[in-house]
Amino acid sequence: MRDLKPIRINSSTIPGALEKAHQYRLLQEPEQAESICLDILEVNAQHHDALILLILALTDQFSRSGQMLDPKRVLQLVSRLSDRYERLYYRGLVSERRARAMLAESMSRSFTWEYFREAMQLYKQAQDCRPEKNDDAIMRWNACLRTVSRERLEPRADRDEAHADMEC
Repeated sequence: MRDLKPIRINSSTIPGALEKAHQYRLLQEPEQAESICLDILEVNAQHHDALILLILALTDQFSRSGQMLDPKRVLQLVSRLSDRYERLYYRGLVSERRARAMLAESMSRSFTWEYFREAMQLYKQAQDCRPEKNDDAIMRWNACLRTVSRERLEPRADRDEAHADMEC
């Protein structure tokens, strides 16, 4: 294996690199966005925008290539976020995107329901501590509920009835 080549990213070049990573996500090339974010984080391990973009690029890959990436890696990145709201919101996003990847792969619908339920619980917690005028967690919660309803997802038969309702 060869070593990665060092790049000359600094505070003046990071905005351009982040813009390229955004563009790769828009082009549905999350692996390229991931690589750019890793380069930025190599120089500045706590760069907030690069960390968020990396989380998004990794979750974009959940349903790619027929193989789900290890969500533990993404959750470790989420745990590095300093803001409680963001940690809850992005943990919810990880669960939601896992559920959507499972739907696309025709995985067990009851397991898909579990991930949507988990996402909705996290979005509810995020809603309770959200910044003023930020309704992102509410919109994500609503999107999950609409998908659960449209897809007629239900809990596994062996689940406790108390977990069956989607009121979080």
